[in-house]
Amino acid sequence: MSMNRIFFLSAFLLTCARLFGQTSYSGFIGKYPIELVTDIFSDGDARAIYAYSNYDEPMVINGRLKQGVLTLNEKDSMGQLKAILTFEDFDKESDRLEGVWKDLKDERQLKIRLTKNFDINYGNDIEWTDREIIQPVSLSNHYFKLVVSKEKGSFLARVTGVKILEKKTDKLIQKFDVSCQLWGLDNISINDYNFDGVDDFSVFEHQYAGPNTSSLYFLYDPETQHYFESGFSGVSLEFDPETKTIYEWNQSGAGVTTAEYKVIDNKMVVVKQSCFKWNLEREELVERPLEECQ
Repeated sequence: MSMNRIFFLSAFLLTCARLFGQTSYSGFIGKYPIELVTDIFSDGDARAIYAYSNYDEPMVINGRLKQGVLTLNEKDSMGQLKAILTFEDFDKESDRLEGVWKDLKDERQLKIRLTKNFDINYGNDIEWTDREIIQPVSLSNHYFKLVVSKEKGSFLARVTGVKILEKKTDKLIQKFDVSCQLWGLDNISINDYNFDGVDDFSVFEHQYAGPNTSSLYFLYDPETQHYFESGFSGVSLEFDPETKTIYEWNQSGAGVTTAEYKVIDNKMVVVKQSCFKWNLEREELVERPLEECQ
């Protein structure tokens, strides 16, 4: 089976595991405007992101859909349960969503009134463009939204852009055009990718056969106060801040290739490459000449 067919099968199975897919809502908790995005799976597992529109600090809230009741748990910065959002008679097809937000400390309750903005829906005959999904991670002054589109004839949606917005004002700071696989609610990650002490961000790009993945990496330039696409590339990259080393692990039918990189002038420079192949007699990976993995 080709790599493209394997990827399509894995992506198809991931999509089928979702009962509803991602749905975007906006409305109010009490008098406070919010934005909510849900992602619900066929086993009832539910994950959501919500943010108060006046602050734009995204929060991840997990829970379950059981017997028509959607329950989402909000935790504080210490990981302790803070509040519960409950939606009775949850109906994905409804354009309105009503529920109750309950503070577990003082038992205070506020009504939730939301209106559906859109669904991230699938199917070869469906076409739509430029639907925006808030992301669960943010920076001190900025937050992120994915721009997602779907072409007619394509079963899966694609991430076509990333917006960086200013918190509280929603001012657009930057927008990057990309072409990436939509990966649930977690397409954006934050890390110091060039080890300069300043947070950067990445966009999940693609899942390949096996555990291999790729991302696009955007670095922050303190002088311009803007981000730029780094050109960093590799499979399943890991960033070690202590050694200031980037590690790559690439598994294929030919074996496992590993590499180590240093960042010099914001470029990845390879310092070591290795090849490992499975030894049946020893039942372990053993190092072999690099050309055997190529």
